[in-house]
Amino acid sequence: MSGDVDPDRFGSSRIVGVDIARGLAIIGMFVAHTMPNPGDRELLVDGRSSILFATLAGVSLGILSGQDSPKPRGSRSGVYRRIVIRALAILLLGVVLTSLGSEIAIILDYYAIMFLVALPVLFLPRIWLGVLLVIFAFAAPFLASIVTDDVSRSPSIAEILREYFLTGFYPVLIWLPFVFAGLIAARSGLARPRTQAIMIGCGSGAALAGYGAAAVLPGVTAAAHSGTTAEVFGSGGVALAIIGILVAATTTAPAAVRRVVRTVLAPVGAAGAMALTVYTVQILILAIAVQVRNSSGLVDYPGWPLLGGLVIGSLVGSWLWQRYLGKGPLERAIALASGSG
Repeated sequence: MSGDVDPDRFGSSRIVGVDIARGLAIIGMFVAHTMPNPGDRELLVDGRSSILFATLAGVSLGILSGQDSPKPRGSRSGVYRRIVIRALAILLLGVVLTSLGSEIAIILDYYAIMFLVALPVLFLPRIWLGVLLVIFAFAAPFLASIVTDDVSRSPSIAEILREYFLTGFYPVLIWLPFVFAGLIAARSGLARPRTQAIMIGCGSGAALAGYGAAAVLPGVTAAAHSGTTAEVFGSGGVALAIIGILVAATTTAPAAVRRVVRTVLAPVGAAGAMALTVYTVQILILAIAVQVRNSSGLVDYPGWPLLGGLVIGSLVGSWLWQRYLGKGPLERAIALASGSG
C-alpha cells in the first residue's frame, strides 16, 4: 500500500484521502447549517455535503467488508454483526439528536438505515451493484413523485416509513445509489490509480449529465434535496469525483504533493476520522444556541461567529484529540460495542 494508508501510533490504520473527504463533508454541513443566507439561495454545500457523507457510507461498508478482497462466505457473519451494531447505535444517536430541537435535519438515523438496507447486497459483484445503482437512481425518484401527501388516514408506522424511505430530507431509497457508488469504489481498490481515475472520470461525467440535464431540459431540476434523478447523478457524481481526487492526492500523486496535502489538510482529515463525534458535538452546540437565541437573543444563529467557532473549534479540537488520544470518543465506543477495536 502507499501513502493513502496511515498507520498511527495506536495501531489502527486510516485511509487518509477518505478521512479528508469525510472531514470536508462535515465542514460543508457546518456551513449549510450556520452560514447566514438572507436570500435563501442554494449554497454550493447544500445537499452536496450530505450526499458526499452518504457516498462515504458506501466506502465505509466496503472497507468494513474487506475492500477489494471481500471476506469469504464463512467469515461474513462477524462483518454483518459489526455493521448491524454500528447501525443501531448510530440510529439511536440520530433519534436522540433529533429530539434536541437544533433546527437541523439530522442525517444519522437515515444514514444508519442505509447501512441496514445495504446489508443484503453487501457482497454482490460490482456489476450487480452498478445495475442496482441505476435502477434506484431512476425508480426511487419516480416512486417518491407519485406518493400522495395525504397520509392522515394512514397508520403512523406507514408515515414513518414513507418519511425515511421516500419523502424525508435524506430519503433512503433515493440515496442508496450514493451508497452503492461508494461500495463499488471500495470494492475496486481505492489505492489503485486506475480506480481513482475511473472515480474522477465517471464522477465528472455523471455530474455533467445530471446538472446538464437540469440546465437544458424543461421541468428537470437538480436542486439540493429535490430527490430527482438529475440530483442523484449530479451531486452523486461530484461526491465520487471528490473522493477520487483526494485519494489520488494522498496515494498516487508525487511524494512532495502527498506530503503537502497530508500536512495542510491534516486537521480536516482528523475531523473526518472522528466525524460522528464532531457531528454530534455540532448538533449539541446548535441545540444550545437555539435555546439561548430564543430566550435572550445573545446568539446569532445562523451567524458568522457561530460558523467560524464551529469550524475552527472542530478542526483544532479534532487534530489535538487524534494526535494525543487516537480515536474519537464515540468512534471508540461504537468500535468496542461492535467488537472491532
